[in-house]
Amino acid sequence: MGKVKMKKNDVWIDMTPMSDVMVLLLTFFMLTSTFVKSEPVKVVTPGSVTEAKVPEANILNITIDPSGKVFMSMDKVTDLEAALAEMTDKFGIQLSAEQRKKFREDPMFGAPMSAMSAYLDLPREKMAEGIKTLGIPTDSLEQADGTKGKSEFQEWVTAVKAANSDIKLCIKADEKTPYKVVKAVMSELQDMNENRYQLITSYKKTEE
Repeated sequence: MGKVKMKKNDVWIDMTPMSDVMVLLLTFFMLTSTFVKSEPVKVVTPGSVTEAKVPEANILNITIDPSGKVFMSMDKVTDLEAALAEMTDKFGIQLSAEQRKKFREDPMFGAPMSAMSAYLDLPREKMAEGIKTLGIPTDSLEQADGTKGKSEFQEWVTAVKAANSDIKLCIKADEKTPYKVVKAVMSELQDMNENRYQLITSYKKTEE
């Protein structure tokens, strides 16, 4: 008796719905993702058992490296540009359009105003190494009448607050940074009546 041959039907799966879902997911992640710039100055923050979360936006990050140098970074470019304009006007510094562009795109700023132009003239590949040797001065500036005024650090904070009064201050110091250096930065903020700021630490479940 001969074998009965069964007719084979081709299986066809409509992939259109899956493609639509993938495109929607990709679009969602692209629109909601925040791209973090690589900071040239790295710090290892001390551990803490607190679970309070640091705001992810509208913040002024004050970074203190192990040697005590102070750097800053902001997430809003418009506020950064406004603060830079106020500082250059105050210190009588002229920056070219290219220098301002490089300042905007720099993930972190921390050059003294006297060295700002020279720093921004560096090739982009050398700026990351160059900034590590600088830092924002925290020494009080001498006024024309011989009295002590604000430091450059305080002037930057003032300029940033003028650009955005709602910005939040966060201090991120390395675990090896001497306490007296961190205390000096906090004292400068207190002298400006800036008493609300957060200290960034690494979370650990139990104390060692």
